[in-house]
Amino acid sequence: MTVSPAAPAGILLAAGRGRRFDPEGRRNKLLQPLAGFDSVVVASARKLLAAVPRVVAVVAPDDGGVAERLAALGCDVTVCPDADSGMAASLTHAIRHSVGMAPRPQAWLVALGDMPYVEVATLRSLADALAAGADIAAPVMDGRRGNPVGFGAVHLDALLALRGDEGARRLLQTGPVTAVPVHDPGIFRDIDRPADLTGS
Repeated sequence: MTVSPAAPAGILLAAGRGRRFDPEGRRNKLLQPLAGFDSVVVASARKLLAAVPRVVAVVAPDDGGVAERLAALGCDVTVCPDADSGMAASLTHAIRHSVGMAPRPQAWLVALGDMPYVEVATLRSLADALAAGADIAAPVMDGRRGNPVGFGAVHLDALLALRGDEGARRLLQTGPVTAVPVHDPGIFRDIDRPADLTGS
């Protein structure tokens, strides 16, 4: 497959343990079935793969089968040894992995494995904004900003320097953000608790 250098790479963060979903750690929320869909992480991955030509999926060690499912879909799966130290570890791990790809990505669309309700059209609009040169692109609905968020190459060093569990939130607070208007409640919906698996 020929990939345009302008096309952003997708990053799927799928290394979380989901302690709020199951405090005892018996059920991986990413592998739970959705009403009318695949498992949470498979639904999230399918949509991201429909919007960008390449997806790097970062998973935790002993992930219970998440990596296997994502690799079968065509994701480039990489294991983050220190995923439990916070979201930043997973993100920087995925970015480092992606810069070794050819052609090297000039932007990254960072999606969350537990947000399967985001529409493909939203993901494509964000990818288009990044390809057009946006430094940061974020979806906005009714004046509220949601996820996922995309970053241009100008932020590569800052992304690689992230630490802790805050992810890239600081970059959104300090850098210019291109707002991408959408009509997509999925940008606000993640899977935190079992009740989130059903409903519209």
